[in-house]
Amino acid sequence: MQAEYVIVGAGSAGCALAWRLAEAGHKVALIEHGGSDFGPFIQMPAALSYPMSMSRYDWGFSTEPEAALDGRRLATPRGKVIGGSSSINGMVFVRGHARDFDHWSDQGAAGWSYADVLPYFRRMENWHGGEPGTDADWRGHDGPLHVTRGPRDNPLFGAFIEAGQQAGYPYTPDYNGAQQEGFGPMEATIWRGRRWSAANAYLRPALKTGKCRVIRALARRVVIREGRAVGVEVARRGRIETINAGAEVILSASTINTPKLLMLSGIGPAAHLAQHGIEVLADRPGVGANLQDHLEIYMQFAAAQPITLYRYWNLWGKLTVGAQWLFTGRGLGASNQFEACGFIRSAAGVDYPNIQYHFLPIAVRYDGKAAAEGHGFQVHVGPMRSKSRGRVSLQSADPEVSPAIRFNYMSHPEDWEEFRRCIRLTREVFGQPALAAYVKHEIQPGAAVQSDAEIDAFIRDHAESAYHPCGTARMGRADDPMAVVDPECRVIGVQGLRVADSSIFPRVTNGNLNAPSIMVGEKAADHILGRGMLPPAAVQPWVAPDWQSRQR
Repeated sequence: MQAEYVIVGAGSAGCALAWRLAEAGHKVALIEHGGSDFGPFIQMPAALSYPMSMSRYDWGFSTEPEAALDGRRLATPRGKVIGGSSSINGMVFVRGHARDFDHWSDQGAAGWSYADVLPYFRRMENWHGGEPGTDADWRGHDGPLHVTRGPRDNPLFGAFIEAGQQAGYPYTPDYNGAQQEGFGPMEATIWRGRRWSAANAYLRPALKTGKCRVIRALARRVVIREGRAVGVEVARRGRIETINAGAEVILSASTINTPKLLMLSGIGPAAHLAQHGIEVLADRPGVGANLQDHLEIYMQFAAAQPITLYRYWNLWGKLTVGAQWLFTGRGLGASNQFEACGFIRSAAGVDYPNIQYHFLPIAVRYDGKAAAEGHGFQVHVGPMRSKSRGRVSLQSADPEVSPAIRFNYMSHPEDWEEFRRCIRLTREVFGQPALAAYVKHEIQPGAAVQSDAEIDAFIRDHAESAYHPCGTARMGRADDPMAVVDPECRVIGVQGLRVADSSIFPRVTNGNLNAPSIMVGEKAADHILGRGMLPPAAVQPWVAPDWQSRQR
């Protein structure tokens, strides 16, 4: 097949892009280094802790020593599998707050305000939550991406949501709709008991058209001739070859691998490329810069009643849950167990939420390797808009070598104040009457950790990535020297080359990144096809009317 469009990366945005281009009748070659996503470790939602720690499915990246976190190296999982990170993530579905996208637009990403992107969120989703008839302006029902809510059968989910209200925060019936702020049910990309990844939602329909094919190979660089991208050099089956693109090349290789490929192709900071002997084709200092993420901690509490998932934290329990899912597609195996959440503001004067909660009815590490103190539960909490910025850079001109990843976590002094607020505000929530019958004591940080210095020490030792990297090929005005792509996702300074993934985010969105990454693929497709954008939505998202004077 002679491809018109060559896409690198069969992840969240790449799969969406492949489907929309193939649906429009174009021939698409989708390059993916990873293998099949079949198997229970990926398809069973409750098994989410396994694939992101398996070298078969994960690139295995980690950061350079992080100075503000006592030199710790933090894991940075990225999906190396069909479906990309949507096949190894926690399946949580969060669009982000309306003001996130308005900020993008204000920073030079014209046409990416909330009114502009909401129609693409609606187009991509098939929503199965909430009350019928109340969501016409906000939610979609005809898209390929199924979005559902867990059953919330465990009483801890309801108790957590009620405790949030007792602490003075609102209830939100749909944080992806008009009002993000508050406590309520969490949504997930799960359908009929299966992980509904971008591969299931988009890639498999694209393959059925006969217009799209997946090429299993390692992308080495973009081939650029006379200022135009004409293909992608790949390694496969022990050979180096070029996959030619008749129209365009699109990089959807992740916030880590997209800047790496741009730099290997001669697009990036000139001095850095010269250090590695790479010919500079476009001096773009923003390539690899602006790296952002969400940090979080797990606040854990011992349970006063034996109602947590710890009862299944043994070989027999796991086999029972797995067998029920395998034969019926139901039961605990059909949920990611993130079924309740919250979005709050850290202080008066903060106009929209900057703290997110994921509640989990077991006290365990995210990678599933250790449970704490028997029956317990936890909440993942952290600030949403850190001012710290890092960089992805080359360690070698060899495409087989991983790039250097430096987030510079907690390098901005305001990060510490926000994180302290996260811990103290969370303790207030867990001290409410709704949770009194369930909380035995605080496991971590522990009741003895109270002063700023003690809390800061805990953060240094225990903060972990929420696995939401973005920003390393920032979108902005074509005359912005630090922008990498223009508002139509075109790489500035090179013809026939675009980027469509989370690397183009000017600033990290408020929540998990899978939903906005897929939205980028959807919207980028319309830019590529040149058929005009969907009409902007005429909606007015809710913002707390007294946000300037009240924290809740």
